[in-house]
Amino acid sequence: MGLETKPLSTLHEKASYDVEDFPVPTGREEEWRFTPLSRLKGLHTGVAASGGGVVVAVEAAPEVTVETVGRDDPRLGRAYVPADRVSAQAYGAFEKATVITVPREAVASVPTVITVTGSGDGTAYGHTLVNVEPMAEAVLVLDHRGSAVYADNVEFAVGEGATLKVVSLQDWADDAVHVSHHHARLGKDATFKSFVVTLGGDLVRLSPSVAYTGPGGDADLTGLYFVDAGQHLEHRLLVDHSQPNCRSNVVYKGALQGDGAHAVWIGDVIIRVEAEGTDTYELNRNLLLTDGARADSVPNLEILTGEVAGAGHASASGRLDDEHIFYLQARGIPFEEARRLVIRGFFAQLLEKIELDELRERVFAKVEAELEK
Repeated sequence: MGLETKPLSTLHEKASYDVEDFPVPTGREEEWRFTPLSRLKGLHTGVAASGGGVVVAVEAAPEVTVETVGRDDPRLGRAYVPADRVSAQAYGAFEKATVITVPREAVASVPTVITVTGSGDGTAYGHTLVNVEPMAEAVLVLDHRGSAVYADNVEFAVGEGATLKVVSLQDWADDAVHVSHHHARLGKDATFKSFVVTLGGDLVRLSPSVAYTGPGGDADLTGLYFVDAGQHLEHRLLVDHSQPNCRSNVVYKGALQGDGAHAVWIGDVIIRVEAEGTDTYELNRNLLLTDGARADSVPNLEILTGEVAGAGHASASGRLDDEHIFYLQARGIPFEEARRLVIRGFFAQLLEKIELDELRERVFAKVEAELEK
């Protein structure tokens, strides 16, 4: 008998706030088969107790409201229901949540920055809700740094006609473990733009997802990652088109160097029966800079209606183009500098999407530092 594969709509339909509704992963499940469970420090089994040292600091735009609330706040969990065991564990274990509210029709004058800093002690769980009310606009930066074992959920509730731009930077210390779900729920004619940068950590598994609650929603998901020896950086995306005339575009690029460097990219897009007029595309590219690096890239597209504006996906992993290197060397550029120029060019189009000059320069400097290793 051949292998039986589940359709995407079946794979992602299980959701619950209760961790006991999800069995402990064994590594044979489709959603866990690429993740080295032994390096999760107990986040998937429930043995990792809370009480770790993670400090959340918020520097908010003057137009934005910031609250620290308890678990009983009725706004929490309305935009997202956990879809796997670690996400449910994080939802059941966090003590305080950060709630960011952008009032109706407000336009934030500066970005709001949430900095999550780990002190290296114990295991921490977190929860963040970003509520952008109708016709409002805001930019949010999520900056992760320090050493931690950390699991969290981030809800983005983007109201009708609103716009939210998010930059999430995973710049952890070398020993950090971070498992996170980012879920955006888009109202009618809402716009959501996400830029994920993952550079640090021993193991980082980030799961961005998008759902639509009205027609005309527009989601743009961009990602950049650089994987060093021994690192495991995993990005698992889901775009669930359930409303007509919505758009999504996904572009993730990564570079890998060193023995045991492992990148995983899973891109799932579902176009449901009722989502006529959908326009979607997803792309993943991986640049293998040395022997011993491995990239797993799996784009998945499930179309349940024949009335789509456009749908496609592409994935490729390969080494540096010798012709590009030769072209530069033939013009007097030394090999190492030619190599750096080609890699910069690989990332350049993505970096231009970071609209914040200071943050773009910081990410560029981090990529340059990786190239110097």
